[in-house]
Amino acid sequence: MKKQSLFVKKQCLFIKKDCSFERKLSGLGKTLGLFLVFAVCAACQTTLRTGDLLFHVVEQGNAITAVTPAMTDHVAIYAGRGMVLEAYPGIGVALTPLPVVLSRSSGHYVTARVGEADRRQSVANARAYIGLPYDSLFLPTTGAVYCSELVQLSYVDRRGHPIFSAIPMSFHDSTGTITPFWQQFYQRHGLGVPEGEPGTNPGELSQRRQVKMGSRIIK
Repeated sequence: MKKQSLFVKKQCLFIKKDCSFERKLSGLGKTLGLFLVFAVCAACQTTLRTGDLLFHVVEQGNAITAVTPAMTDHVAIYAGRGMVLEAYPGIGVALTPLPVVLSRSSGHYVTARVGEADRRQSVANARAYIGLPYDSLFLPTTGAVYCSELVQLSYVDRRGHPIFSAIPMSFHDSTGTITPFWQQFYQRHGLGVPEGEPGTNPGELSQRRQVKMGSRIIK
């Protein structure tokens, strides 16, 4: 009986040690993953220039990509020194470290450069919106801003003229029908779908002639 009890204790001790080893491996994996993200970001910063855009491309469609061109559902501005300026749900317009941006969602980012832009002035214009809430209703006059709207409002050429004009908002699919998601979304807010109202979206913005798409950021 004592031998059996001693055997059980040894087995328990072995299991505890094994679990501790697994936890260390798990922690090592997280540390290694974070290191790789920072290493990628360090490499990105050697090629990214202040005023470059970062387009988020999804692998599976969503409510935004169902009614807009491309598989792009977010755009952000590289503000320099490893920081990204963006309008993001739940946060609003804010500066976010590049590693955080790259690690917080699925899909991947593609860099882009606005050839006609006064890059520093455009970023300065975007900084003026910091602190505003995110415009989850995508309306033109709410005192809030959504991601591609921040870019559209901020970017100017070297003469100070706006680069991106507003376009009619699209909430319809390829058949021209407003999708059930957006119908129900605006019904919950007691509003009509702002189909055709002036605005912008990340997918269409990525296809503008002024935007030169770059390379995918591997994370």
